[in-house]
Amino acid sequence: MNNSSNYSFNYNDKIYTVDEHGFLINPSDWDMDFAIGMAKEMDITLTDSHWKVINFIRQEFEKTGECPVIFTTCKQNNLRLRDLQMLFPLGYQRCACKIAGLSYKSGYLQYYYWDNQEKKVPVNIVEKNYLVDRLGYLINPDDWDPEWTLGKAYEMKIKLEKDHWQVINYLRNEWSSKHKIPTIYELCEHFNFTLEDLEILFPDGFHRGAVKLAGLRLK
Repeated sequence: MNNSSNYSFNYNDKIYTVDEHGFLINPSDWDMDFAIGMAKEMDITLTDSHWKVINFIRQEFEKTGECPVIFTTCKQNNLRLRDLQMLFPLGYQRCACKIAGLSYKSGYLQYYYWDNQEKKVPVNIVEKNYLVDRLGYLINPDDWDPEWTLGKAYEMKIKLEKDHWQVINYLRNEWSSKHKIPTIYELCEHFNFTLEDLEILFPDGFHRGAVKLAGLRLK
């Protein structure tokens, strides 16, 4: 990949347009050569087990227009978290989905969950303006405060409990001390969570749920 303003990934005499993090810009440009080449960048030799996951992600995207969340992919392929980690050690989004030519942004927002029904702002949330990207992620992590999480949780129809706040505080603390977002593997290991535990807390997914509520985003 180059470092110019127009990013590209080259493999097998093919040029693919990607963003600054190597994610394919147009999912329809994906082919097997892209997957093989991107996997090699990550020191991964693709096996039948890898292709099963990659093809599932692609098929779900073709059916729904969205990148499937990790819970769906693991359930439908009978994978435990450690199985996925062995196949894609850099993470689900940052490895499996990236190789499949997708990211959490792919087909992200197609409709409003509240179906145009009027929603009232909770009385304990003071009105405040935040700068967000087009997907509703906080652009500057330093602008985060608990009211941000309360407001976003309200949009997601999540009733915040102690376990939610523990995860959010962990993500915030990791970002503050290391300036990085932990992978889903690191988070689950830290809390001794299973995928099912995390899905109950954040049904929209790790990035679209927990990371977003923590005022962070995978750029």
